[in-house]
Amino acid sequence: MTGGELTLGAVLVRLEEREREITAQADATREQIAQLTARLDELGRAAEEVRITRKTLLELPDPQPPAAPAPELPDHPAYQQIMAVFATADAPLRARQVCEAMDMEIAPNNINNTSLKLKRLAERGILVETEQACSPNRGRSRPATPQPAHLPLPTDRPARRPVRPYADSRSLRPHPPRRRNHRRRGACRGWAETWASSPAPR
Repeated sequence: MTGGELTLGAVLVRLEEREREITAQADATREQIAQLTARLDELGRAAEEVRITRKTLLELPDPQPPAAPAPELPDHPAYQQIMAVFATADAPLRARQVCEAMDMEIAPNNINNTSLKLKRLAERGILVETEQACSPNRGRSRPATPQPAHLPLPTDRPARRPVRPYADSRSLRPHPPRRRNHRRRGACRGWAETWASSPAPR
């Protein structure tokens, strides 16, 4: 075997070794590509799940605030009777009307007590005050209406005659002011409540 043949054989051996190295690198690269592809598919599925979750949350209705607890009715038979009256009423009622519906004597004491009970129910949110009224009481007095300090003289009344200079000085003394007895009429005796059933919380 000549030296040229040995050189060709060595080259072929080197080519085979290089081919095996390239084949091994290609196999490793394919394995890495397979792993990266699997990882890419996994990330794609995770992103899709996130998009679906976000879309589902956006389509959900807004959360409603928790409902307030129902107001507690005072433990007294009178309040139960009052609520029974409002349960059958189709319009706001005044304290006097509530007394009439409960077959109570229409007396100031009963009306005031009923008004206090209605106010207590309104403070608890069971009833709603819808109107305030003021009624005259002819039995009580009111302050007199102030009169102007100087009243204009009527045009059809002649002016007073001038005082003569030789008149007695005693006749020039001013007369004491006349006291006006103002007759005081009726005044507002207070305000009367009108009540209606409170709407149920939604």
